[in-house]
Amino acid sequence: MATTDTTVRLAAISDLHYGKGSQGSLLPLFAEVSDCADILLICGDLTDYGLPEEAQILAKDLNAAVKMPVVAVLGNHDYESGRQLEVCDVLTSAGMTILDGDSVEIRGVGFAGVKGFAGGFGRGALGFWGEPAIKAFVQEALDEALKLESALARLRTEQRIAVLHYAPIRGTVEGEPPVIYPFLGCSRLEDPINRYPVNAVFHGHAHNGTAEGRTSSGIPVYNVSHGLLKKGRPDGRDFFLMELAVTQAADTVPVI
Repeated sequence: MATTDTTVRLAAISDLHYGKGSQGSLLPLFAEVSDCADILLICGDLTDYGLPEEAQILAKDLNAAVKMPVVAVLGNHDYESGRQLEVCDVLTSAGMTILDGDSVEIRGVGFAGVKGFAGGFGRGALGFWGEPAIKAFVQEALDEALKLESALARLRTEQRIAVLHYAPIRGTVEGEPPVIYPFLGCSRLEDPINRYPVNAVFHGHAHNGTAEGRTSSGIPVYNVSHGLLKKGRPDGRDFFLMELAVTQAADTVPVI
């Protein structure tokens, strides 16, 4: 069977923090995304207080302006009110794909996503030792890393993307106060990414962090927090845009 190479354009952003008064606030941004991209990634903190009403406002704006697949993960803000399942129901009913240890293939590109968790980086990572509360905290990070590993292992596409909210490396949180680094991500999330390589990792959460970094094995990591992107990109956009070359099967015409 013949194949054809196509270009798939990914737009990525995080930390929209949609609240009850946000309706229409990002419509110009969403319209620009629709003009530039084929798939939109949202890396958590879709809502401000994790309320279904906030998710409904976001869904309305997205449906008004975005005519493409939307893939997302939840962030810590989306858990604030303990109604994250309702938030997911609202957004998935509006056509979004919410990943939580899941994987999905869209237009020949595979996506694996989790929220992730905190815990720190490298030698500064919190260890599984001591009081039950500490062990429970570390176990949450371990569980998120295992979910990510399972999702990555299921991908069979040539082009693969990891979508997180929390950072998997220290490099993209630098710029924030060092005292809060442990609450912005965890290097336990880096291990499965290095074992199951991807083209790129996208995350948010660190609004004042660094735009780009790499895992220890050289995989690009991009912090696409809207607060960081608004500070200015060379292309002038408030979202990150990436192009991927995808090889797809094409119908062949027999020669008679």
